[in-house]
Amino acid sequence: MSHNDRIAHIIFEIIDEVNEQYPNDKRLGKSVDTVLFGKSGKLDSLGLVNFVVTVERRIQIEFEMNINLADEMSNPEGPLINLGTLIDYIADKLKEIGPWSR
Repeated sequence: MSHNDRIAHIIFEIIDEVNEQYPNDKRLGKSVDTVLFGKSGKLDSLGLVNFVVTVERRIQIEFEMNINLADEMSNPEGPLINLGTLIDYIADKLKEIGPWSR
C-alpha cells in the first residue's frame, strides 16, 4: 500500500467515525473530491476543528510523526479544500519531516 493510500485509508476511517454523529444529509463522502469546509462543504467550523484534530492525532499514531493542520484552517486555498488536497498535503509534510517510520 502506498503512503498516500495509507493516509487515505486513515482519513476514510475518520470520516466513518464522524459520519456516525451526523444525519445522512450532513455526512461526508469518501472521495478525494469531497469538499470539507465552505459553501459546498458539510462541516461547520466546529466539525472542521474536530476533524483536523482527529486527523493530526491519527497521523501521529500511525506514522509516529507530528503534523500541524490547524494553521491551514484559515487558508481558503490550502490543503483543506477537499480530501484529495488534504491527502497530498499530509504526504508532502511527512516527506519533509523525515523518513517514513513504517
